[in-house]
This record gives sequence, C-alpha cells and structure tokens, in this order.
Amino acid sequence: MKAVLFREFGGPEKLSYEDVPEPKISETEVLIRVRACALNHLDIWARQGTRGERIPMPHISGCDISGEVARVGSLVKNHEPGDKALIAPGISDGACEYCATGWDSLCESYKIIGYETQGGYAEYAAVPSQNVLPIPDHLSFEEAASVPLVFLTAWHMLATRAHLTAGETVLVWAAGSGVGSAAIQVAKVLGAKVIATAGSDEKLEKARELGADWTINHHSADVPAEVKRVTNGRKANVVFDHIGQATWEKSTRSMAPAGRLVNCGVTSGGKAEIDIRYIFVRQFSLMGSFMGGRGELLKVLTFFEDGRLKPVVDSIFPLADAAKAQSRMEKSEHFGKIILKI
Repeated sequence: MKAVLFREFGGPEKLSYEDVPEPKISETEVLIRVRACALNHLDIWARQGTRGERIPMPHISGCDISGEVARVGSLVKNHEPGDKALIAPGISDGACEYCATGWDSLCESYKIIGYETQGGYAEYAAVPSQNVLPIPDHLSFEEAASVPLVFLTAWHMLATRAHLTAGETVLVWAAGSGVGSAAIQVAKVLGAKVIATAGSDEKLEKARELGADWTINHHSADVPAEVKRVTNGRKANVVFDHIGQATWEKSTRSMAPAGRLVNCGVTSGGKAEIDIRYIFVRQFSLMGSFMGGRGELLKVLTFFEDGRLKPVVDSIFPLADAAKAQSRMEKSEHFGKIILKI
C-alpha cells in the first residue's frame, strides 16, 4: 500500500511517500480502507520528535481517520466490510476505573492512534474495533475526518472540564485552528457568548460566520483590553487556550472573577509565570484537558446529525503532498482542518 512516513525526526522533508506492507489485524481489530485523514499538531510534534520515545519508528502519522471497513478480526461482530466509518482517536483498556467513568484519556494504557501507534497517512490502517464509529449520513469522508479529535477536545474542555453554561462568555484563542473553530461551535451549542481571536481579517470574518459574537485580531489589538471593552467590564467566564506560553498572561487578565482557564496545548511553549496571589484573590480555576472519552465523541456526533455542529474544512491535499499540508499548518495559513485525501 502507499503511505507517508518518516524514519527520523526533523522537518517536513523527512516525510516520504512510498510503498509499505499492508497492516495486519488481530482478532479484535478492524482494517480500515482510509479515504481521508485530517492533520493535527500531533503529527508535527511526532515528526519533530516530541516525546520521541513513545513514537513507533518508522512512523505513519494521522489520528483523524475516515473510510470503509475492509476486513474484520475473527472476534469482531459489530462491523462488516463496506461499512462507512470514522475512527475515535483514543485507545484505552476499557476496564479501569477511569474508562468506566468516561475519563478514557486518564487510563494508564491510553494511546492516540497515529501518534503512539501507526496512523492514517496511508491507504489502510488497523484500529481496535471499539474505535470504529458510524459516519453521520450527510458527511463526506473529508468532512468526517475533520471531526473526531478537535470536536472531542473542544467538548471535553468546555462541557466536561469548564462546565460552560448558557449565558456565560468564553474567550477562544486562535479561532482559525481546528480546535479553535470547533470551540466556537461547541460554545454556541452550549448557549454561551463567544469572543474569538485570530491573526487576520479573513479569519475573523470566518469566525463570525461560525457564530462568534465578537472577534479580536490578536496580532494588532490588546486582547485583555478588548475583552473588557466588549463585555462592558465583565470579562470572560471561561478562557479556551491551546497556545500556552504566548497567551497565558493575557488569558488571566481577560478572566472575570471566578473565571476558568482551560488548556489543552502549548503550541507556543510550555513555560509560564503565575502570580499566585492574583489567582486566589480572583478565585480563578486553572484546568488541564487532554482529549476526551468515547462517550463524549458519540454525544458530539449527534450534533452533526441534526446540523447544530458543522465540519470546517480548510483545504484538501493528496496523500503524496503530506509535507506541503504540514507546512501549511506550521505557517498557520489555515482556517479549520487540513485534509489528506487518499
């Protein structure tokens, strides 16, 4: 089969499009004929060697997979060849106390497909049968691939961790990213008001089209001052952050008393200073968030069925151009998800 892989860590030039053996499946796995695979920052971090000890080499990235069931293991009863499917990106044991209570991503054996296993930058991918979910009827393969990781992450951050409620205001950093564009929609489904930031007028307009009530150019504006202005001094109840170091201090200055900051990533770096006195006097909550549970993803998919959530596809590249696709992501030229069509 054709696949894009890397054999050593480095830049996009390390990605190679070549023939590799088709993956073998166990008795509890399903072989997916991949039709589309969306990019995530995890793909870039894997290629660069972040936590390289966890990455099987040579490595095929890609955790957002959609396609068709090609073959099933002997113990798989609930899937058949030809079924259209999207893949839940997290693998857990399904038996520990965390899995039993919906906190799959706290499972000690938790892995992300395409990061700690081989992934979807290929014509075929082997996945556990429990990760195979039906594609909402009206979604194309490319649209379906744009959904799992970012919408699951956004739901876990806003609904499960921050307990965002109707009428509250949420600040969403970098709305042009996959997770940012998902967060705007999830926040609106939950009944919140949204302040979205982006780095260009074009991206700000797209954020408004997704439902953002206010938008701020984070390159040219004082974000905390603008947040205070548009909320008439009340500021944001929840800050949705996936940037880290570059936004941390601005995030805390944008929070209302008893505000919640929820973070899922550090694309700008992982070190930040905190004035603890400011945290306890304002009674802030600082929350970490990592992926989410299979049950949460099933919940999210119901909103695609009724049209309350919509895929956001930025661009589609052929598999052979995976390096170009990753370069587009690294330059932050995209709004929404970048897709590989296979």
